[in-house]
Amino acid sequence: MLTKRIIPCLDIKNGRTVKGVNFVDLKDAGDPVELAKKYAETGADELVFLDISATEERRKTLVDLVRKVAQNINIPFTVGGGISSIEDVEILLKNGADKVSINSSAVKRPELINELATAFGSQCVVVAIDAKKINNDWIVHLVGGKEATTLNLFDWAKEVEQRGAGEILFTSMDNDGTKNGFANEALAKLSELVNIPIIASGGAGTMQDFADTFTIGKADAALAASVFHFQEIEIPVLKQFLEDRKIAVRL
Repeated sequence: MLTKRIIPCLDIKNGRTVKGVNFVDLKDAGDPVELAKKYAETGADELVFLDISATEERRKTLVDLVRKVAQNINIPFTVGGGISSIEDVEILLKNGADKVSINSSAVKRPELINELATAFGSQCVVVAIDAKKINNDWIVHLVGGKEATTLNLFDWAKEVEQRGAGEILFTSMDNDGTKNGFANEALAKLSELVNIPIIASGGAGTMQDFADTFTIGKADAALAASVFHFQEIEIPVLKQFLEDRKIAVRL
């Protein structure tokens, strides 16, 4: 049986880790390299770094950060934010990233998924999907959730898989930062529709929320930020909690 993964997410702005609610009201959450090191040492399975305000200048900052992180941790990590070409990915992988996450650029030019999967292998390509429920329909949003598209979450997820993505990182914008639990109904539907791993994101508040997303939501991995950054949940304690509930995790 494949173990379920616990993934702290570090949203990076101007070289610092930040955290908001429903994608706004950002607060400083610390130094990304120090946090990464701590998570790797305390049992995180992977890490995700998202440059939430990627511009050309910050791209250079991000490469430096990726290099520093790679020197300090021994678990896989994914980097996202402003990636739109094979060249962007090459630079990040050369500096130590294991995978990349693409979002807006994939919606704007879906062939990018095919290109990256061909160049680097599907295992390297994570497609992040931010979606919000509007009139009972899950609608994909871009630019850090600011721009609605006409895409339906489930149709886009199927296309993403067909084009060669290795994983989907689904964030429910309605649940993000609320600590009211993950969007398990949508997650369960996603996991039935596609055969690639689904990472649940948005809404972690308690250890039970993680258990629920693995059992009810059928997620393969759970990503969270503030509950880890502000020490509300410690990863070793969380993993023991899941293990006690017969959910397979790497202890």
